[in-house]
Order: sequence, then C-alpha cells, then structure tokens
Amino acid sequence: MAASSSSHPTDSPAGALAPLALFCGIIAAASAWPTLTFVLFPWSLLAGGFAVTFGAMAVHYAACGIGRRWTAVTATVLGAVGLADLFLLFVVLPG
Repeated sequence: MAASSSSHPTDSPAGALAPLALFCGIIAAASAWPTLTFVLFPWSLLAGGFAVTFGAMAVHYAACGIGRRWTAVTATVLGAVGLADLFLLFVVLPG
C-alpha cells in the first residue's frame, strides 16, 4: 500500500499568517521614517491594519503550536507602530 499523502498536522495555511503579517508590518513601520511617510501613506494605512489583524491571528495559532510566536508578535508591534505614527501625524499634531 502506498504511503499516506496527507500533510503533517502542523502544515496549515495558518502558518503563513505570521510572515505575511511581518511583511505588512515592515511596510507600515517604514512610514514612520519622515521621508517615506507621504510616499507610503495609502499602503502603510492598509498594511498596518492587516499587520495587526494577521499578527493577532498568528499569535493565536502560535499558541496552538502552528507557526512561530516571535514573528507574530513582531509583526503585530510593527503594525501598531505604523498605525500609531499615522494617527499621531494626521490626527493629534494638526488638531
């Protein structure tokens, strides 16, 4: 009989959440650099929201044993930094 072709229990699409969130978090946090703020504004706003959302989901799955926790936490923090920078620049400072 042929070997089973089923995947390993830890092979899950949820394992890709942390790297995806980390990429979005890097884009969002790059907007904190003054030169890149206005160039990346529309992308950093979306990327920051996605980084926080996907990062939080990845932290949950990492607690269940799927994925790496440090990547998920780093992505969540970078996304929050990017969103906080945009909030500070466009809401707090002009007002």
